[in-house]
Amino acid sequence: MRRSRTLAAAVMAAVLGLAGCGGSGGHRTKEVRAAETMGQGEGALSLVSWNGYAEDGSNDPRVDWITPFEKKTKCRVDVKYAANPQEMLALMSKPNLHYDGVAATPEIAGKLVADRQVAPINPDLVDGYKDLEPALRSQLTVKGKHYGIPFTWGANLLMYDQRTVHPEPDSWAAIFDPQQARKYAGRLVVRDSPLTLGDAALYLRAHNPKLHIKDPFSLTSKQLAAAASVIAKQRSMVKAYWLNPSDAIAAFASGEAAVGEVWPYQVDVLSRSGRPVVGVTPREGVTGWMDAWMMGARADHPNCMYQWLNWTSSPEVQQQVAEWDGVAPANPDACDRDLLRPQFCSAYHVGDRSYISKIMFARTPAKNCPAGGDCTDYADWNREWLAARR
Repeated sequence: MRRSRTLAAAVMAAVLGLAGCGGSGGHRTKEVRAAETMGQGEGALSLVSWNGYAEDGSNDPRVDWITPFEKKTKCRVDVKYAANPQEMLALMSKPNLHYDGVAATPEIAGKLVADRQVAPINPDLVDGYKDLEPALRSQLTVKGKHYGIPFTWGANLLMYDQRTVHPEPDSWAAIFDPQQARKYAGRLVVRDSPLTLGDAALYLRAHNPKLHIKDPFSLTSKQLAAAASVIAKQRSMVKAYWLNPSDAIAAFASGEAAVGEVWPYQVDVLSRSGRPVVGVTPREGVTGWMDAWMMGARADHPNCMYQWLNWTSSPEVQQQVAEWDGVAPANPDACDRDLLRPQFCSAYHVGDRSYISKIMFARTPAKNCPAGGDCTDYADWNREWLAARR
């Protein structure tokens, strides 16, 4: 770890109080300014996280980046593990809860910012921030303010079994075009997330230009309905919708799956085990995701949170997270310093800026279209997703 900057004493502007409920029904807090300096740690840190993103050795004694952080900073870490994005959003939105940070996914990151449940972050106080992948750093920058420190990322790929899928697919039509998907009916696997509608929209952008889709995560009601229709027509041919990546691995390993939507993780694991699978970047392009650590708007321990941001951005911790969770690290130095095996870095396209620049990263769907007009929000996406995949 690099030596932390020695900075002046304390820091973050206090939350001035709670405003009324916003139009979306969530609690809004007043704006909190980004810290200008960082002082002495407060001795504690309260986080909302996913399993695997804050490890203390209890799952595997070899996998522990919390214990050395506590020893180094004297910030005792308490973690609340969320089961899904909705629970994570609820925990961060309750006025009586003062979580210092959250490992936010694209499903909720934008809403946390819009509802002011997270505070702007001063990247100058995060050692190594400029070492993080540039394309990721811009994902949670709103009106010049930084609301997240990139942690992990990945792309959504098309994977197929070479023994059974012929000819080799090069398009999302392999799973989204009913005529093509029907060839492998009952052997398709699809990611179980409303954001999969973004992949269907990406497919439609190329194959149904009359819909005028420009951004697969900024859809009008008509465009969202068209994407949901693709999922509904596909439903009878799907073997499984996977939430846990291991479910997709099991389906392909047993031969029950022939083609599907996966992450580089499944391609890597199955390939290394000798399974004849290939991961494809379809000609329509790919969507992706980035998870980031965000500062809670009611944080009681902002100094410890900044130290956590420093710690989890380091190549050493990024290497552990990448190997444990099967994700790409946001800090490509995890590869440059030979901390990760070269095959891993190649499989996950770590540091490949040409590849990363072509990924359409997911963000929280919102009512206001970036180009103007009315769009659909995540609640609309969730409703359409649940109806389409019944």
